[in-house]
Amino acid sequence: MHPALDIKDLHKTYKSGTHALKGIDLEVHQGEFFGLLGPNGSGKTTMINCISGPTKKSSGTIKVQRKDIDRYRQETKMMLGVVPQEIVFDSFFTVNEVMNIQSGYYGIKNNQAHIDDVLEKLDLQEKKKTNTRALSGGMKRRLLVAKALVHQPKLLILDEPTAGVDIELRHNLWKYMRQLNKDGLTILLTTHYLEEAESLCKRIAILNKGKVVALDNTKKLIKSMGDSKKLTLTFADRIHKIPEKLQPYSPEKSNHHQIAIHFETSQLDEILTALQNFKPTITDIDIEGRHLEDVFVELTYRNNG
Repeated sequence: MHPALDIKDLHKTYKSGTHALKGIDLEVHQGEFFGLLGPNGSGKTTMINCISGPTKKSSGTIKVQRKDIDRYRQETKMMLGVVPQEIVFDSFFTVNEVMNIQSGYYGIKNNQAHIDDVLEKLDLQEKKKTNTRALSGGMKRRLLVAKALVHQPKLLILDEPTAGVDIELRHNLWKYMRQLNKDGLTILLTTHYLEEAESLCKRIAILNKGKVVALDNTKKLIKSMGDSKKLTLTFADRIHKIPEKLQPYSPEKSNHHQIAIHFETSQLDEILTALQNFKPTITDIDIEGRHLEDVFVELTYRNNG
């Protein structure tokens, strides 16, 4: 099956001399929920703008559904739905008018049934006749998503879609995105909420300084950081002395009632054996593995140093 998005040797150099993209190679598979991560200035938004049109690439090729964006500009634009970072609406129109105007841009007539369905799924139906200037920041963000879906694109690009959205609305948005993805929509997500990317995206690419520094299955990326885990023990009473049998694992006192130990999975039995007959009584045990954030920090911020 051909990729939904195929990028080869993509470069972008601005007139200022800034080389924002330095030979990006990337494929997003059909029906994939794909994460594109990176610190500020890594090239994420530049890459999205090259795909969707506002920014002209310097060299390389970008294909959407096997069609080159330079040769088939109109066709590829029809296949793309883009949710930008910036919230910009004409304050003179209502939510429903904004959606119908957006439909008109794509030459779609009699689109009200689809508009109503999208607004309902994004909890905007009650605001259908509300002027956009009266919407909260979170509602405006959801309206951006609705606009991107008005023409039923084949590839949806979400650039920081949950910035400024409260937790409940964020969960509702992701529930809808998961369903759209399950129904076959390919989604490319950029976000600074790494727990979102870890939960939603099967594969992830990490950009740093205009280059792809990691590209793999999300679980494999996390596993690549090693098998280290953190064990936090909470005790009923104050801890006056750490048991000698735990000293080889470099335990740390988190507070007077807690000890934290970093260990490899193979060491767990040894640690639990060392804790036998230890007083005071353990009231809680928490084991935390590595997360996507560990990979992200290692490949971007630490490497920048």
